[in-house]
Amino acid sequence: APTASTMKELIVSILRDAIGRARAAGQLSTEVPSIGIEAPRDSAHGDVASNVALTLAKPERKAPRAIAAIIKSHVTLPAEVSEVSVAGPGFINFKMAPAYWHSEMRRAASAGRAFWKPAAWELRPGAGKKVQVEFLSANPTGPVTVGHGRNAVLGDTIARLHEAAGFDVTREYYFNDGGRQMKLLGESVRVRYLQAHGIDAVMPEDGYQGEYIVDIARALKAERSDSLVSVTDLEIFRSVAVKAIFADINQTCTRLGIRFDVFTNELDLFNSGKVDAVLKALHDAGLTVEMDGAIWLRGEPLGLPKDAVLVRSDADKQPTYRTPDIAYHIEKLKRGFDLIVGVFGADHIAEHQEVVAAVKALGYDITPFRAIIYQFVTLTRAGEKVKMSTRKATYVTLDELIDEVGADVVRFFFLFRKSDSQLDFDLELAKKQAPENPVFYVQYAHARLASIFREGAAKELALPADTSAIDLNLLGAEELYLAKRAIALPDVISAAAEALEPHRIPFYLLELAGEFHRYYNKPANRIIGPDRELSLARMYMAQILRDAIAGGLELLGVSAPERM
Repeated sequence: APTASTMKELIVSILRDAIGRARAAGQLSTEVPSIGIEAPRDSAHGDVASNVALTLAKPERKAPRAIAAIIKSHVTLPAEVSEVSVAGPGFINFKMAPAYWHSEMRRAASAGRAFWKPAAWELRPGAGKKVQVEFLSANPTGPVTVGHGRNAVLGDTIARLHEAAGFDVTREYYFNDGGRQMKLLGESVRVRYLQAHGIDAVMPEDGYQGEYIVDIARALKAERSDSLVSVTDLEIFRSVAVKAIFADINQTCTRLGIRFDVFTNELDLFNSGKVDAVLKALHDAGLTVEMDGAIWLRGEPLGLPKDAVLVRSDADKQPTYRTPDIAYHIEKLKRGFDLIVGVFGADHIAEHQEVVAAVKALGYDITPFRAIIYQFVTLTRAGEKVKMSTRKATYVTLDELIDEVGADVVRFFFLFRKSDSQLDFDLELAKKQAPENPVFYVQYAHARLASIFREGAAKELALPADTSAIDLNLLGAEELYLAKRAIALPDVISAAAEALEPHRIPFYLLELAGEFHRYYNKPANRIIGPDRELSLARMYMAQILRDAIAGGLELLGVSAPERM
């Protein structure tokens, strides 16, 4: 199990035994079902804190500090714990002994980079459980945009975290290659194809204007010459466009290390009758109403603020996108996932709430559903908003962003803000090889740590295969603090996965990198110095830091360079 969990289990055991002795002595009477453990707000107070005295205040009818003092008086400290104290309104704080941290350092070092992968934990929280992460899910009408990019990186990282924690993860892409948008796509390609043959053809009013449409039409001309000039059926133009655009989307995803296991097409839900079945079930349950020629989902019985259109009033009576989404979410549940994560833009909040409410109203257990709602991305350069692409119509493509700043920076920046926060992507900052660039700062810490071992090799100083003789007692408070911070990373990873908040990891890595840089920049902290035994102990600590940063970056899909 991860270090902090082991530490917490030890402290819970100590407290439970102390409370038991206090009860036996008649000083306390309440049996405690659970004992809360957390990190102290101020690390100077210790490594672990408990609020158990505060929770006992009401049943014991005593002040929390008085209860804490009683519990403290009955605590027996094992060798792993050096100190127990009472702080604030009645928190009981524990400080772990250096020997405890030395043993944890040896455990981390022996596991290497795998220590920071939850898959290496003895107690894997996801073992045997199935997770589906549906993300990106852009219809194949054009290249992946920067906005889509945040969705893709968030979804992929959530999938990585759950895979690392032992879950059986399915990465899924849900799309629609039919409907009015796709018809317009076919028309747009046909117009550009005709124009490529010198034929005067007019682009439909809402047609796709991007240069990529011209590229598709040119490729079609090269392959089929003028054989399609008289063809009015748009299907061939649409299908060629979808194939080309999907190839482009997949290529972009590959550049970011993103893959999918399953592609689900919305049209299959229509063709199989599942959308009609949903409409009938909602009607039979009294949850729809016809108004102005449209079919509406009734909001009031579902606890929604307003009604929502399920089938439009136009001549074709086309369902809105939320209707097949209801069928799709039901199919997800039927596939037996224990956790179903969807990544949605902020403009989809209401639609997702409507879908889940409808699924619940039809009698399904919606417990597995979790949603990540992300805000949009604004690109800035020299403080000015970047509005236009030079080649791809009125948006910036994800490929263009990768070309400019690199895949590592794209992934790290997309993850460096909480998903529900607006993301201002500063292109000038992203390209700086300087400490103010967070991805550079973290990667530079790893490169610095790697350089220590090259320096050691040059001086014929390397960690031996058997490191048991390295004297970790030579390490001072600063080295122990850095090691503790690195060893806590698995708990950060676990909490990030549980909360669906991957931003916690780059935040923590940035803090860890900063603490290392500050340590490294002090002349007194020279890791490889004249004292061989101290050098080996500090190299041991440096190895743990290096592997922690590399392990965290790997889970983010970001490289850990050895040289910079």
